[in-house]
Amino acid sequence: MQREVKFAGFGGQGIMTVGKFLALAGMEEGKHVCWIPSYGPEMRGGTAYCTVVISDREIGSPVINNPESLVVFNRPSLEKFGPTVKPNGLIVTNSSLIEITAGRSDVDEVLVPFNDIANRLDNGRSINIVALGAFVARSGIVEVETQEKVLCDKFARKHKVLELNLQTFRAGVEHARGAAVP
Repeated sequence: MQREVKFAGFGGQGIMTVGKFLALAGMEEGKHVCWIPSYGPEMRGGTAYCTVVISDREIGSPVINNPESLVVFNRPSLEKFGPTVKPNGLIVTNSSLIEITAGRSDVDEVLVPFNDIANRLDNGRSINIVALGAFVARSGIVEVETQEKVLCDKFARKHKVLELNLQTFRAGVEHARGAAVP
């Protein structure tokens, strides 16, 4: 089965990093993976996005126009990419910055206050890790434990940062698990 997700937000919110972390978790589980960043003129402050495809078979094309899932960090990204999500898909929305919903009854939309959760844990720069936790927990695209292992590997040399990011990731997981299912 092939799964696709698009992460989108402002440059500087860790969009590319979180996409890489998810791709690494897919690889850790022995799956075929493709990660495509979109940089262009999108530097800090502009729109940035990346697509991750994880599959149990070879990936025919990494270009995904209608992803199964979307994780959005800001309103312009929700307005641009929300309509492109496949029916019965998943949208994880940063309710700290986005005061509207996708307005779709044919998708599972989970509202997660990325910024509020990260700030409450004194880890305001890691809103992307909150988002990753919420997305992995709600989508099941990879195992939560596999994603935690990837985070441990990436932050192994920075013990204090690792512990804080694991706490932040787990807060995203718990929020998504507690969110109502429509």
